[in-house]
Amino acid sequence: MSLTLHFHPLASYCWKALIALYENDIPFTPNLVDLGNPTERAALAKLWGIGKFPVLRDDARNETVPESSIIVEYLDRHYRGRTRFIPDDSDRALKTRLYDRFYDLYVHLPMQKIMIDRMRPADKRDPLGVEEARAQLRTSYAMIEQQMAKGGWAVGEDFGLADCAAAPSLFYGSMVVPFGDTNSNVFAYFERLKARPSFARVIREAEPYFQMVPRES
Repeated sequence: MSLTLHFHPLASYCWKALIALYENDIPFTPNLVDLGNPTERAALAKLWGIGKFPVLRDDARNETVPESSIIVEYLDRHYRGRTRFIPDDSDRALKTRLYDRFYDLYVHLPMQKIMIDRMRPADKRDPLGVEEARAQLRTSYAMIEQQMAKGGWAVGEDFGLADCAAAPSLFYGSMVVPFGDTNSNVFAYFERLKARPSFARVIREAEPYFQMVPRES
């Protein structure tokens, strides 16, 4: 098997890459990385100096591919399957990349800010930063509510890269800022995502690790 994914089943950015792999039944070897283990952390940093996952190693093409969005696009280009993650149409491709960035920057990052703050000692927390992150999530939800008024996926009728980004962002985002009664379209979109077999599999495989998710104290 030429592909190896270095990842952790609880890490939200890793979910994005896993969804793409499962969407097209792409064979790969999973390598679970424990960043708390100095040996495993060093091995990951040797592959990708930043030392963050996911990282995809393709021995057949002698390529090391970091960063979740790049991994998905790499798979779409070199291991193409029934689901196309980047449309051939240039305008739709641009919109797909835009919404991928939207979910990563304006849903995923503020969600992470809140989650990471929960892990800090009480005297090191950042209540102002957390409130700003909550405000960003509420703004993002309002935008998604409008975008999803007609149903479907993030960019039209076809599941793609932006949906791979939306799934983990909304899963963990709903834990820190619930969608609320005014975001019925967001909730319906999230339910469609959870019903997608590829994402359902990712959630199922992550379940044994959910006790590690920081809860609000």
